[in-house]
Amino acid sequence: MTVARSRSTDQIQTYVEPAIRALLDRLDPGNRLVGGYQLGYWDADGSPAACQGKGLRPALALLSARATGAEPAAGVPAAAAVELAHNFSLLHDDVMDGDTERRHRPTAWTVFGVGPAILAGDALIGLAHEVLTETPGGCPAARRLAVDIRALVAGQAADLDFERRDDVTLDECLRMAEQKTAALLAGSCALGAILCGGPPGLVDGLSRFGRHLGLAFQLVDDLLGIWGDPRRTGKPVGSDLRTRKRSIPVVRAVTSGQAAARALAELYRSPQPLTDDDVARASALIEATGARDWTAQRAWQETERARAELDALDLPDDVRDEFVDIATFTTGRDH
Repeated sequence: MTVARSRSTDQIQTYVEPAIRALLDRLDPGNRLVGGYQLGYWDADGSPAACQGKGLRPALALLSARATGAEPAAGVPAAAAVELAHNFSLLHDDVMDGDTERRHRPTAWTVFGVGPAILAGDALIGLAHEVLTETPGGCPAARRLAVDIRALVAGQAADLDFERRDDVTLDECLRMAEQKTAALLAGSCALGAILCGGPPGLVDGLSRFGRHLGLAFQLVDDLLGIWGDPRRTGKPVGSDLRTRKRSIPVVRAVTSGQAAARALAELYRSPQPLTDDDVARASALIEATGARDWTAQRAWQETERARAELDALDLPDDVRDEFVDIATFTTGRDH
């Protein structure tokens, strides 16, 4: 677990991981194998592994439940659902982007094939809805998750569309990030409270917190996609530049109107694969426009807005502190 240590992150290992493993056991052997590989529970041959993700979303869902005064166990279905939904999106995203490495090992589609990876993603999102709808009072939570998944899919569609365009605006890019990343993080912050019967004001406030946090998360993710250390990110140097991804720093740079912006746009239009020197040059051009600093500053601003939403809520002190710790981790992380 790489989110800052907290009561909720410890409870992921105690409650959530066993719940997800039990849900995986409902699947047919093929989808179970691929799904568990994606979640980091085992290797391609089924032998045990420890390659789990950051655990951000289930930690937020457990905190959301605790914000209502409920016991942590009451939030486990929500935490399991958001982690399954997140990994559904990663399985499909890696196929669409052609990514070959995640969490320092080969992506599922490169190991098992495109078809099995897509089907395993479908199986995981099915389990996410199953665990919510079979929980007493879980239908409103399942409905909220469906809305967030719809937004996530719209964001992914926009991301794919951006690959074919050279006129993407910064507003479009930020909107895509709100859909693709922030929607599910907002849902993670709301689902536990919804499942535990929290009042609408609390649910809405936690959702707004999660939306700002999600945008901050994507801004930092885009910085790491260009300047992250491969030893920490598990991805090649300048991975987003090599694929000519129109991430937020890139679009901010290209639309800046500076000479460096024009040079960057020409580099992105080149029909040839980008060399290591091209990637280094693109990185320098983005930095020269001030886009790197702007992106980092915007991430900080979104984190402060998230904290302001927390300040407006009546939360137990320990729950508030853990939400703040996660927000701090989000903008300070290196992977």
